[in-house]
Amino acid sequence: MQTDKDKLAQDVVNKMMLDDRFSQWLGIQVMEIREGYSRIKMTVRPEMLNGLGIVHGGVAFSLADSAFAFACNNRNNLSVALDTSINFIKPVHVDDVLMAEATEIHNGKTTGLYQIRVMNQHDHLVALFKGTCFRTGKTLLH
Repeated sequence: MQTDKDKLAQDVVNKMMLDDRFSQWLGIQVMEIREGYSRIKMTVRPEMLNGLGIVHGGVAFSLADSAFAFACNNRNNLSVALDTSINFIKPVHVDDVLMAEATEIHNGKTTGLYQIRVMNQHDHLVALFKGTCFRTGKTLLH
């Protein structure tokens, strides 16, 4: 059963996705949204290869960053990244289906800390992302 907080979280992410041209270009699909949590997925395409013929690390980073944004903003408190880091663990290949799951570690008044696990279709961890956000106090939905 969806709570009022989870409905607000879903409404905020729906609005974000409507305006997020980059997440749309990545082909991101929103799978699950709850307050302080998000799970999204995408399929890696050939145009995501870098000049070395391997999938650009920015693809996994961008997917994780979108999951981070959806999780840290979904209380309707506009939040921006203060610090992010990523560890690349396994290679990503064309046609891989990547799933990013953002989990809230800390929800403070002005900051939040999130961990995002990026998994492939074989349930292998391909990247681990950590993000700290700053909460502006502004709203996304009015």
